Amino acid sequence: MPGDTPEKSAAQPRSRSRGRRRTSQGGGRKQNYAFIDSQNLNLGTQRVGWKMDWKKLREFLKTQYNVEKAYMFIGYLPDNEVLYTQMQDAGYLVVLKPTVDMYMTKEEIESESHTTKGNVDAELVLYAMKRLADYDKAIIVSGDGDFFCLAEYLTSQKKLLHIMTPNNRYSSLLNPFEQQIINLDDHRKALSYGSVRRPRRTPVRKTSNAASTSSSKNTPSKKSKKNSPASSAKRKPASR
Repeated sequence: MPGDTPEKSAAQPRSRSRGRRRTSQGGGRKQNYAFIDSQNLNLGTQRVGWKMDWKKLREFLKTQYNVEKAYMFIGYLPDNEVLYTQMQDAGYLVVLKPTVDMYMTKEEIESESHTTKGNVDAELVLYAMKRLADYDKAIIVSGDGDFFCLAEYLTSQKKLLHIMTPNNRYSSLLNPFEQQIINLDDHRKALSYGSVRRPRRTPVRKTSNAASTSSSKNTPSKKSKKNSPASSAKRKPASR
């Protein structure tokens, strides 16, 4: 009968159309996914005095927590195309949320009263739920209390690995997950954009004691000049 068979979405991955779950390469155990609230993470690290190196963060997630896919959720701004490309090159799956800036004039955007809102909470939760069958464990990267419900559900499904916060000033709503919280500020040295080692400057060579001694012997001192016969003659008192 018409309508008995649901129509497949054109955007649906082919690997899922056969009802198979995606696993990690080699057919082994499924790996972990990270869901990153970029605005919360970026502002949170800057508030405590440092800037995140996104490439280092991606490597950190991969090597330390077996993160196969890292979804980066960002509010879209036309002027940030270069940033989005850099994120993709660093290994992130960038999810762009439309913002009202896309429909505003240049004068409206440059207005002092204008603030760009890039809230990506709904998109992050949606992707975490849509990909639930694809990953072993999930990592939520944010200190926003709006993700309490997601964290609670993932915990009930034994799917929550960690919540990574940008600093220790995260929402009190996340306190029930304190044992799973990782403060990225504790890893500032490894993740900071400015933690690249700079080459040491070549120290200025100091003159050796032997050289300075020999040079002092060749140069007449003021003391010897004062004791010369000529100077003594000048000081000799006149005879009466």
